[in-house]
Amino acid sequence: MRSRHQSGIRDDHQDGEDGEKVSAHAQEVTFPATSTLVTGRRDFGGLPAGDAVPSVGPVIEVRDLSKSFGDTVAVDGLSFVLRPGRVTGFLGPNGAGKTTTMRMMLGLDRPTAGEVLLDGLPYRRLARPLLRVGALLNAGAVHGGRTACHHLWWQARSNGIPRTRVAEVLELTGLTGVARRRVRGFSLGMTQRLGLAAALLGDPPVLLLDEPVNGLDPEGVLWIRNLLKGLAAEGRTVFVSSHLMSEMALTAEHLIVIGRGRLLADTTVREFVESGSRSHVLIRTPDPARMRETLAAAGIPTEQTPDGALAAHGTEPARIGELAAAHGLTVHEITTRPASLEEAFLRLVGDAAEYRGEGTR
Repeated sequence: MRSRHQSGIRDDHQDGEDGEKVSAHAQEVTFPATSTLVTGRRDFGGLPAGDAVPSVGPVIEVRDLSKSFGDTVAVDGLSFVLRPGRVTGFLGPNGAGKTTTMRMMLGLDRPTAGEVLLDGLPYRRLARPLLRVGALLNAGAVHGGRTACHHLWWQARSNGIPRTRVAEVLELTGLTGVARRRVRGFSLGMTQRLGLAAALLGDPPVLLLDEPVNGLDPEGVLWIRNLLKGLAAEGRTVFVSSHLMSEMALTAEHLIVIGRGRLLADTTVREFVESGSRSHVLIRTPDPARMRETLAAAGIPTEQTPDGALAAHGTEPARIGELAAAHGLTVHEITTRPASLEEAFLRLVGDAAEYRGEGTR
């Protein structure tokens, strides 16, 4: 464990804004023997690989969850299970009810019906909840006059977490150098990292993260991808929402997809992509009409893409090239395009998207 001098953060009483005093003598607790504190040499972008950590339970259960705001139904009879040891992605168009669902999971909104159980208990009944569940819903919900270390210190004290842990999560998230800066001067990416530091403060076996890569640069996105996959590999339950389909395809193993507050899919990423999209051969030619006729005669279905190219299904590039050569057709490009999470998602949500531009219909 780091000493006060090594951590670079003074461990006595600190003055906050308006003379606020933060006590150094927070009640400390002992972490479970199998919990992995962020110390020593690091893998997975910060956390050491190795021992499994205790899960909140075999599963987190969302049971028939509903939430209405007046006449508006935000979440409608939603049920699913989150299992440890994997990253579960939470997808849905804007207005689908993702954030409302996560707020109910954390006891911030009261359900109209249904319940969420973590280790058989609702979140509000968990003792020292930061040691059980780490959450990031709104990284900007921070007092701008506080420094990063003060923001984390008061949270640590509220749950009896050792103050040395604050230095550890600041280092993990790359914020040690700005620990004494007021949060109001942070960039969006720095604020997001501070929110992640708070989520990791109790070294929890469960993480619920809403758009955690928002505002991060490419290096930060790669860092959090490796971090989340590493946390899941240790046996933790990781539940993360994102609008970045390409990133979710690289990070998540399982998906929960909702639309207009209802469950649309609960499956692995691979199964979701395979069932909702298909690979095709992209063809660019100055004579698409003749190319379509030629391929149709050979029993190869095609469709025109928005930019004028052709997408051929159920065939290989070599076969396209042979037919083009045999019929004297000029071809500028023949490329295999694999099935994508984005395509599968757009096909599934369809009319479940509440807000869509004309070009997405």
